[in-house]
Amino acid sequence: MAFENLTHKLQEAFASLKGKGKISEDDVNLALRQVRFALLEADVNFAVAKGFITRIKDKALGEEVFGSLNPAQTVIKIVNDELTELLGGTESRIMISPKAPTIIMLVGLQGAGKTTTAGKLSVHLRKQGKNPMLVAADVYRPAAIKQLQVVGAQIDIPVFANETPGANPVEIAKAGIEEAKRLFKDIVIIDTAGRLAIDETLMDELANIKREVKPHEILLVVDAMIGQDAVGTAEAFNNYLGLDGVILTKMDGDARGGAALSIKAVTGTPIKFTGTSEKMDGLEVFHPDRMASRILDLGDFKTLIENVQSSIDEEEAKKMAEKMAKNSFTLDDFLAQMNQIRKLGPLQNLLGMLPGMGKLKDQLAGFDLDNKEVRQIEAIIKSMTMAERTDPNILNGSRRKRIAAGSGTTVQRVNQLIKQFEEARKFMKQMQSMSKGKKGMFPKLPFMG
Repeated sequence: MAFENLTHKLQEAFASLKGKGKISEDDVNLALRQVRFALLEADVNFAVAKGFITRIKDKALGEEVFGSLNPAQTVIKIVNDELTELLGGTESRIMISPKAPTIIMLVGLQGAGKTTTAGKLSVHLRKQGKNPMLVAADVYRPAAIKQLQVVGAQIDIPVFANETPGANPVEIAKAGIEEAKRLFKDIVIIDTAGRLAIDETLMDELANIKREVKPHEILLVVDAMIGQDAVGTAEAFNNYLGLDGVILTKMDGDARGGAALSIKAVTGTPIKFTGTSEKMDGLEVFHPDRMASRILDLGDFKTLIENVQSSIDEEEAKKMAEKMAKNSFTLDDFLAQMNQIRKLGPLQNLLGMLPGMGKLKDQLAGFDLDNKEVRQIEAIIKSMTMAERTDPNILNGSRRKRIAAGSGTTVQRVNQLIKQFEEARKFMKQMQSMSKGKKGMFPKLPFMG
């Protein structure tokens, strides 16, 4: 996941400060040197990293860290504040025009995920009560129009297209806006053409579309996996077009995070959204303060609670909490709980929103909740008797062989499931204990009891 390695490196940098009653300037310098290396390793722009460290050091000296009661926490707070500023400071929202329709123009290179992002953005805005329409203005890439039409059909959003050979993208965009007005749509998202690299022809076409349709928002869709190249791409598009924001895709992949930490500082263009999964609801509003907290493993309760409220059945969560309190959590409950939790997205993302959960993320790294995994677990559990589901301790060798045969799996897979169940139950008890011990710190989540 993006930032995961950076988070580990920063934890190592601050470990030497924790537990010390007093720290020296040399202690701070050593920690900041490690922070600088961590940023550069995450592919953060060199000048950005250097300025970041300088500001932290100046603030650390100015806030009398060396005489504070908890100097490590004071340093971490300064780093958290500076990270927030580096990432943009405050949330940057989509500008909605008082006179409909609001026109949003998506630009970017090929392969960044523009077409899929157009669909995700439509879904996001529809959840906000908007009535969007997509416009297919990429007439060059083979099957680009068809891809957008498939995305539109999947999410039940209309797509305006002109499949006439040689159709002009500028005229398509203009006609799409007129069609949106006729259909009383209040949002128009224009999916423009990309190239494998930035060229003058592409930029001229985009500039022509901008001049003719006067979009309220021009958003650059850029792949977070390409690191500093993403910053260079953002600079080039911003110089040609004047960007209003950036959408970073593939943040759920192996991106090191350097693009997110550099784009605002280098280009002045805010990040507005991040792509967090391949699903059509996998677009997350970018909150600099929340992302900074996640990077420092301080948690992100606000996003977690918002996700829970929008995805989890409250009555089902209450029932599960009661079962956890009575210590009567069964394999049937385990399956139901997984179906609830998987609505929140990847488990590693979920744990990343809880403070200090880095180690648990590593322990559960192989615990995937995709459709195939859940179907297999369901087959195994359904092959058990009621007594076995209630008390897995009675599962001896012969019972496990029978269950494996009944579910079309192996004894090893059955053993793995039982181990996962015990780990999950142990984890939930641990979270429940932490919740009781630190009232107000942990939100009431369905897996906590």
